[in-house]
Amino acid sequence: MNYHGKRITLRAIEQSDLELLQQWSNDRSINYQLGGWHFPSSKRDQQKWFDSLSVHSNDQRFAIQSDYGDLIGMANLVSINWKDGNAIHGMLLGDTENRGKGYGVDTIMTIGKYAFEELGLKRLDTTIIAYNEASLGVYMNKCGWKQEGIKKDYYFRKNKRWDQVILGITAEDYAALVNENGYWADEA
Repeated sequence: MNYHGKRITLRAIEQSDLELLQQWSNDRSINYQLGGWHFPSSKRDQQKWFDSLSVHSNDQRFAIQSDYGDLIGMANLVSINWKDGNAIHGMLLGDTENRGKGYGVDTIMTIGKYAFEELGLKRLDTTIIAYNEASLGVYMNKCGWKQEGIKKDYYFRKNKRWDQVILGITAEDYAALVNENGYWADEA
């Protein structure tokens, strides 16, 4: 089942996406904006990762397809905890041409709608490197996520330590934001 936003569609990752996903996974400028540690990714490793994806997993990954049909990024809901009703969310927009055009906002809002209104989750969490001001602005200023903490000197990038910013949003805060800004009003 695909899940549609205003400008994007969240869909399953397909074999045909792997070449572009591998290109993004090996792009240093993208990796500097993401958490975790990234090593060069071979086609073989990319295939093994793809083969490990399963609809039966508590780690779900989605291709972000633009309104014009191209793959523009990847989003996820991982460490889904059905008992407590929470998950961790992350995303990347691979092509710099697609940044600043509302695709990130629509992806975050669509993930929220899916997580809260379809899966019945109670909250979502994410972490962002402190210098990634663009992502912090999108999540907090446009999508209603709240800063819930800081882990000092958590990341090591470009021979320097950086803080990890911890963000979260509850189903109630998401619903209040949608009610306030009418994000999905044209669907009614």
